[in-house]
Amino acid sequence: MKWNRHLLRIFLISTFFAVNALILFGISSVWSYLNTGADRSSRLHIGFTQEDSNLPTIDWDISSVEGRVIENQTVAEIERDYLKGWFVKNTALATNNRYGIDDYFTDSARVKLFKILKLNKENNYKIEQTTYEHHPKIDFYSTDGTQVAFTDTDVISYQKGYLNDQSIVEQKEVASYKVFMLLEDGFWRVRHFVKKTATPFKAPKPTTLKPKMKARLQQIKGLNYYPKDTPWDTFGKQFEDSIISADFKLIKAMSLNTIRIFIGYEKFGKTKVSEEKLIKLRTLLDHAQNNDLQVVITLFDFYGNYLISDWNLNHRHAERIVKTFKDHPALLAWDLKNEPDLDFESRGKENVLDWLKEMTLQIKQWDSIHPITVGWSSAEAAAHLTKELDFVSFHYYKKLKDFKQELNTLKKAVPDDKPIVLQEYGVSSYSGMWNTFTGSQEKQAAYYETMQSFLAEEDVPFLFWTLYDFESIPKSVVGILPWRKLPQKYYGCVDSNGDKKKAFEILAGTSKQ
Repeated sequence: MKWNRHLLRIFLISTFFAVNALILFGISSVWSYLNTGADRSSRLHIGFTQEDSNLPTIDWDISSVEGRVIENQTVAEIERDYLKGWFVKNTALATNNRYGIDDYFTDSARVKLFKILKLNKENNYKIEQTTYEHHPKIDFYSTDGTQVAFTDTDVISYQKGYLNDQSIVEQKEVASYKVFMLLEDGFWRVRHFVKKTATPFKAPKPTTLKPKMKARLQQIKGLNYYPKDTPWDTFGKQFEDSIISADFKLIKAMSLNTIRIFIGYEKFGKTKVSEEKLIKLRTLLDHAQNNDLQVVITLFDFYGNYLISDWNLNHRHAERIVKTFKDHPALLAWDLKNEPDLDFESRGKENVLDWLKEMTLQIKQWDSIHPITVGWSSAEAAAHLTKELDFVSFHYYKKLKDFKQELNTLKKAVPDDKPIVLQEYGVSSYSGMWNTFTGSQEKQAAYYETMQSFLAEEDVPFLFWTLYDFESIPKSVVGILPWRKLPQKYYGCVDSNGDKKKAFEILAGTSKQ
């Protein structure tokens, strides 16, 4: 009984202190909140970050403003709120939801927009759209600094209309708008927004590869590259240029001339591309140049969001990388994305293809010299976008006996003037319980002996998978299933100890033919 009384007393005392601690914590939290200056995003309904918002290019003309002289800081604030107004409007049209409209449009400007949203919702119709470019010219800025009027010219926009979730219309146009904004509650709201003109966007004519560039593509003999100890993380914390240099000397010694590398969208910083990553990429390209290797750069690795509302974010990411390296001597080509056709089912085939088409057009604006391709996962998928892309790339991991037939089928779908590159292929030398001990270095070598003979016979440029066996494979690549993960470790022609496998000499020998 005494022990029970002691335990009860301890419990009551502990409970008393716990309750008081919670009360004090609650009071301190409220006090902290009341004494913390709220930023603009917390005052509004929508907590935007710059990454969430619309990021088209915008070029202001303030050369002839009537009224008060406008400061650059004010222009920046108007730009911020104007583009966010576009963003919430686009979001509203895509969802038929009014969320956020009150924060960026005045009462009078909301009326027409609300009518459109109501009508669209009643008819189960929605519009997905984004803008690429804005060229606003400020016409008037009031003396009290609360009103601004401008004309936004040459606004390039892309729109898709859906009825009952089925795409029924698609258009890209160039338009101009008259805009009037008011400064209210510390930020700018749109009061009037009127489209003045609109014409269909005229896409540039498809480019034709110059003979010299076509010859370079046709002569590709190379591999997909990751460092031995950092697969799928070439530009991470363990990046070491001495390792890159040694690997490239080995690749050159095999008489290969090309490598394909991968740029992760998130790892490179998304819209805020990491300067550190860019320096590492330049270092890699410099080492490639020093070893007479040309480089295919694959963008948007491990990215799978093709929403129209995010296209601008993707464009800003790609623009930073493309403009930084478009003049590097080692650059051979841009690969938009690795195996995007694997996203057809989950993301929608039409959405993926639209994203790829538009990304092609964007990159050609920034780099008109280097060709563009897509790393399709199969010969069948590579029949897509053959007119838009400069050369066709496909991957092949199926049976050897079916290769020629699939290649010939693809050739019929590709214009005669466009090169076809076997961008990934190979076989694992793994032998264990998960493949009933059927793999071996000998079988891997035999595979390459046959495949290299096919490629030489058909004059097909190639990039095999890969230089090294890997000690570890990230879960994000093939998951955790051992029958998928373990074979992936043994695709190299050099083992994880740095010793050459039987396939090495075959691949090096073929490249010398």
